[in-house]
Amino acid sequence: MAGTVIRRADLDDVTVVLSLFDGAVAWMNAHGNTEQWGTARWSDVPERREMVERWCRAPGSWVALTPAGRVGGFLVVGSAHAYVPPSSRPGPELYVEALVASRAENERGYGRRLLAHADELAARAGIRELRVDCFAGRGGDLVRFYESAGYVKDVTFRVKEWPGQVLTRTLATEDD
Repeated sequence: MAGTVIRRADLDDVTVVLSLFDGAVAWMNAHGNTEQWGTARWSDVPERREMVERWCRAPGSWVALTPAGRVGGFLVVGSAHAYVPPSSRPGPELYVEALVASRAENERGYGRRLLAHADELAARAGIRELRVDCFAGRGGDLVRFYESAGYVKDVTFRVKEWPGQVLTRTLATEDD
């Protein structure tokens, strides 16, 4: 993903970001996963449309552009969601609030590139700890994705029947 352009997201990106979420739901459903985000397209659910609009206005909202200039991924960093258990580690953290990337075969890797961008943002801000939560069901495939990106399991939780996993990543410093 060398040379990937990452820029702040804005309200002009809402439609394409919703299409990334719609594509992710369709891909998950086609693979038997209806538990993570359900079966409804995000673009058809008013609350999810509003959430994406809020995210696209947020200063921690980013898009990764493909070489053709299309949005290949979307990242929001900021504070942990209210349902997430507090960190057991003292000090500031950067929280990955949302991450979605294109499922198109020729547009793979933008999720990982955006996670690397989150590392860069944290490092520039002098923050060593990153956290993310994700769906922990369906055999833990998503948990393993974050582990492969350098995150470590921290605490599990549940929101009603939805199993969640918090993962952390500690950035190295020059003193380490």
